[in-house]
Amino acid sequence: MKNKFKVLQVIPRLGYGGAEAGCYDLAHYLPEQGCKSYIVTSGGALLKYIKKDKVKIFKLPVNSKNPIIIFSNAILITLIILFYNITIVHARSRAPAWSCLLATKITRRKFVTTFHGTYNFNNNFKKFYNSVMVRSNLVIAGSNFIFSHINENYEKFIKKKKRKLLVIFRGINTDYFNPIKISSSKINKLKSLWGINENLFLILLPGRLTGWKGQKVFIEAIRLLSLKENLKPFVSIILGNEQGRDVYKKQLIGLVEQHRLKNFIKLINHCDEMPVAYKISNLIVSTSIEPEAFGRVSVEAQSMTKPIIATNLGGSTETIIKDKTGFLINFGDPNLLADSIYKLMMMDDKVLEEMGLEGRKNVVKKFDVEKMCKSTFSEYNKLIDQS
Repeated sequence: MKNKFKVLQVIPRLGYGGAEAGCYDLAHYLPEQGCKSYIVTSGGALLKYIKKDKVKIFKLPVNSKNPIIIFSNAILITLIILFYNITIVHARSRAPAWSCLLATKITRRKFVTTFHGTYNFNNNFKKFYNSVMVRSNLVIAGSNFIFSHINENYEKFIKKKKRKLLVIFRGINTDYFNPIKISSSKINKLKSLWGINENLFLILLPGRLTGWKGQKVFIEAIRLLSLKENLKPFVSIILGNEQGRDVYKKQLIGLVEQHRLKNFIKLINHCDEMPVAYKISNLIVSTSIEPEAFGRVSVEAQSMTKPIIATNLGGSTETIIKDKTGFLINFGDPNLLADSIYKLMMMDDKVLEEMGLEGRKNVVKKFDVEKMCKSTFSEYNKLIDQS
């Protein structure tokens, strides 16, 4: 039976990001279709949630960009492919993709890549390094924005070998990101942990701490917001890990202290259950100053029936129905962001509730993880049919 093939996904680390979640979801979907599922990764917090009876894990240093380690990984992945008779290898990042490219050339197996970001480049060498993501039999773009980016910057690599490029929108688990599934005990526990007063309007900015996510713009917007009259009592949370960017985190803390915003802004390192964080929030904000490949925060917020304010860049422009499920604003403008937050804070609760419900409908219809997995599985079958 052609459906019973074996898929090896390769990803640097299994953390809590969008690419990692997609890898996790697909890995558990495949056994339900009678397929064997394998993952190569260097580690990560998401590993503890992998169902070991369904997915086999191999730990290799595939997070390394060292050429010698990349080559060593290629040899080890080749051995895994041969020993377990892997049918398809699916790489989700550049360094491991080079290892996978070599391994699939040696073993003559089908190679799939998912282009998860824009992978900035400023010279020909970097562009060549990035191009591994379009050297596969099937190139998957996570949004129309990424599809256009690939065509604009890597067209010659696609057309030269007539590689297949298509969009499969990333999806989220709408059963997990479901407001009715959150217990009151979890809500109370998180509010207590974060020190959130019941009467405060809570603004949440999730995302790892890095300059392009726009946390500095957000802090300035909160400063401007705090100066407005007739304002509801509020607090904001910047939720994200610095991932080694200690200097940047210190800069954010310094800005909060400089503008005397300690009563208005809390920096929280991590949250194990993001649906609970969304549930206790009144408004979600995404302040990226560079294009998001997909804009996972915008989708998760909508799935949790929360209004979202996001910048009009990249994937968020495709996932938010403007002025119906959320608001899109110009990036890098703290005045506009402050005004938009204030406007939403002053809106009628019934209007916000209706916006939230429309957001949930939007995500269930277009961005549910089941749809993403089915589409990817269908493309796997087509690849095998070509053999």
